[in-house]
Amino acid sequence: MEQYLADQFRSLGLIVTGHPFEAHGRTFRNVIATLPGTGASVAPLIIAAHYDTVLGSPGADDNASSLAVLLETARGLKDRPLVHDVQFIGFCLEEENLLGSRAYAEQLRATNQPIQGMIALECVGYASSEPGSQRTPPGIPVPVPTTGDFLGVIGNEAAAHLVTVLVQAASGLVPALKTVPLLVPGRGEQLPDSRRSDHAAFWDRDYPAVMLTDTADFRNPHYHRPTDTVETLDFVVMERTAVCLTAATVRLATPKEQPAP
Repeated sequence: MEQYLADQFRSLGLIVTGHPFEAHGRTFRNVIATLPGTGASVAPLIIAAHYDTVLGSPGADDNASSLAVLLETARGLKDRPLVHDVQFIGFCLEEENLLGSRAYAEQLRATNQPIQGMIALECVGYASSEPGSQRTPPGIPVPVPTTGDFLGVIGNEAAAHLVTVLVQAASGLVPALKTVPLLVPGRGEQLPDSRRSDHAAFWDRDYPAVMLTDTADFRNPHYHRPTDTVETLDFVVMERTAVCLTAATVRLATPKEQPAP
């Protein structure tokens, strides 16, 4: 999968590099693809998805659905004249305590590297129109529909602007893509279920970050199981998510004084 992602990003004309890190006595690599901006800013916008899965699961929703949206977003942006750099990252070892994203976020903080923000895609391909198909994680302070046909947009307080732009992009361009936004205090310590992806590694290093999610096992009965296969995915929802993310990225990576064409 590492090589596949690198090849796909290169085919889009992006600049691809590897970010090696040590874990379990071995060297693993995150895949980083950069779409250069036209400005002088050194603070990129990061959009990421993890490319590992748990043993015994094909990982269609968790997390191939997110990789597909990541690649489609890159495809939609490759010819746009964005001002800020955009980094598309495939993180490794998310399923093992976020080791890949932690290594990268730690490197950014150690070198005082600023970023515009980070958006993590985590399980974005499963939806259900059945009443009662959605459960609510404990302690969530906002109303959560009982039908699992929405996209969760979960950010820390520093990422309020990211959440706003993403929700506005959905309502303005793809109103059929329902969203449920949530801002968590601090680093999400009081809501452990809000920390279950690579965005949490960035929260822990005091970066603004957001997770887009179908809520995983609070909706998807195939989560981390052998039945998490491509046949269970909703490609219409995935396409809508890519449209939303592409539009939001254009806005976030293009200052207001230089509106996107």
